Amino acid sequence: MIHVRRAGALDTRALADLLNAIIAKGGTTAMVTPVTPRELQGWMAAPDSAWHLAEDGRGEIKGFQYIEPHPDLPEGGVDVATFVRVGETGFGIGSALFEQTKTAARDLGYAHIHAIIRADNLGGLAYYQSRGFEDFRRLPNCTLADGTRVDKIWKRFEL
Repeated sequence: MIHVRRAGALDTRALADLLNAIIAKGGTTAMVTPVTPRELQGWMAAPDSAWHLAEDGRGEIKGFQYIEPHPDLPEGGVDVATFVRVGETGFGIGSALFEQTKTAARDLGYAHIHAIIRADNLGGLAYYQSRGFEDFRRLPNCTLADGTRVDKIWKRFEL
């Protein structure tokens, strides 16, 4: 059974561990360097953001999702990021998280949610498509922090 709740500062070590495993595996996130719990705490403190995590009955974190404002988005938009523990995608974790995220976005007054995904992240693209996101724009030849160049797909969900 998956339980979704708000994430807080005391969760950031476990969230960083989960995210760093995804970064180390490579190929799905645009992030290429590990994050620290302190960095995540700083991200969590952003105004008009919302963080949720999914945990199992033993309290093990299976994934997390957050929304935060971004200056490059159209007015009324918020950016979303989703991370599910390596090897545990496809079990409804992302779906459970997105239900809470939609509610939080509406409560914060947003009109649409944006996801910018690597074009080679087929699982991520399928996830957002299955949630009802539509293609908004293609961003060709983007440079990641390590110099890798990838295309990205910008998707949008109307609230």
